[in-house]
Amino acid sequence: MTGDRPTVPPVRLPSDAELARDALAAPLLARAVRLARWAGPGTRVGAGGELVDEQLPEAAKVLGLVDEESREDGEAYASEAWRVAVDTGLVTVEDGDTEDGADDGTTGRVTAGEQLALLTSGSPQDILGIWLDALDVVFADATAPVLDDLAAAIGEDGEIDFESLDWDPESEAEFLEGVLGNLYLLTVADGGGAGDGASGPVPLPVLAASMIVPDDMGEPTDDVLEQVSEAMMRLDDQFRLLEPVGLVSYVPVDEALMEEDAGGAADASLPVGEEDVARYGMVRLTPLGLYGIRSRMLEAGVDAPAVGDLAAKDAHALLDGVAHFPELSARAETEQWLARRAPADAAGQLLAAARGTDQRAPLRRLHCQQALSLLGAEAESAVRDVLDDPELGGLARVWLAELGARDVPPPPEPMIFWLAIDTIAAQLDAEGEPEELQELVEGLVGRHGGFFDAAWRIDHPATAEVLEAMGRLHRDRGVSKEARKAAFKARSRA
Repeated sequence: MTGDRPTVPPVRLPSDAELARDALAAPLLARAVRLARWAGPGTRVGAGGELVDEQLPEAAKVLGLVDEESREDGEAYASEAWRVAVDTGLVTVEDGDTEDGADDGTTGRVTAGEQLALLTSGSPQDILGIWLDALDVVFADATAPVLDDLAAAIGEDGEIDFESLDWDPESEAEFLEGVLGNLYLLTVADGGGAGDGASGPVPLPVLAASMIVPDDMGEPTDDVLEQVSEAMMRLDDQFRLLEPVGLVSYVPVDEALMEEDAGGAADASLPVGEEDVARYGMVRLTPLGLYGIRSRMLEAGVDAPAVGDLAAKDAHALLDGVAHFPELSARAETEQWLARRAPADAAGQLLAAARGTDQRAPLRRLHCQQALSLLGAEAESAVRDVLDDPELGGLARVWLAELGARDVPPPPEPMIFWLAIDTIAAQLDAEGEPEELQELVEGLVGRHGGFFDAAWRIDHPATAEVLEAMGRLHRDRGVSKEARKAAFKARSRA
């Protein structure tokens, strides 16, 4: 009893306004903005739009990066920020040739880009769009060949011989996308994410191993461990580049490890629980990073839902949508949906959407019951309206009993067994056959003598399948046999 599930669990994100503030505060974008506001027609750039070397000291000064001890670093940061400003449209570089063809000493003329004004007059979505463009620039940098490789590939003519590089741009990009995808999954897997800060940093060895070590491998071989170590070192460089754009919070690999390790690489076999695991690198997606990776996933056609996507949709879409959400995410999504509606109206819509004999109906009813548990006495009239409904009367009585309502009529016996079948069918769809379901089955059979003799007669689409599952789950052989016989009778009756 499986349905179509989202490719990845839902993520909880802050509002667009909060994310836009984070984007503007990202060091790299903030530097690009400052340079864009500083630049003008007199700013000298090269043929590719880059700042000429003579301009870099002044640009670094504008950014407050004038420490003599790190002058080269300051100019490198300024150069990087300028390229982001150009590639995101914060500045525009036009051909600098004069009308008469004379050389005016520049190769390009700099003007303010259209995107620059959006930072103050645009919407949060406009700002996030600019930030996503900046992320694309940094991502391209992170997947480019390392400088040492580039230096070795420069020929006598001064041109880079890309064919001589051991570098496949598509593979590099695919690997980093995969790493960031795994980091995203680890962050949202249990309903975590930006909404609660519950997800902690991930050790770099774990992240590298998730891409290298096969799932069915027991003890990694030395060759695999070496590959993990090499991946760690590459990821260390890449996360150092991705942190200034606000994508991740990163604790780099301790450089002292390089000196301690005779082989020149960190030992990826270190157990995660060791006290000094942080020395091997720790990375965490920021809320802005979760937004960024989700945006890239959506662009690639991946189903990557976010909590709140269903808030404006109807009750049927809500109950189907949260069917396989983690518990915390399902509750958060349901709370946002309920917040937009009056309790009585919400209850009526949920109950109407919970009806049905299709395969997903039991799970819809389970989530309907969980949604109703978030409502108070204002919903009582809507719930009482379905007391005589054969599909909803049982869950209505449960809700009213939990509310402490009076004058709740006792359920007829067929309704009791129908609700039991429906509940187990929903649990099977939601969780498969976990240990908790085994306890539910054994407790149910123990409380109701002759359970199977009555259950196989229940007119529920999942009766036979549920009885078969109960036979597998119950640890008493005699009871299991009785369940299988009941399942056979149910199929014959159908």
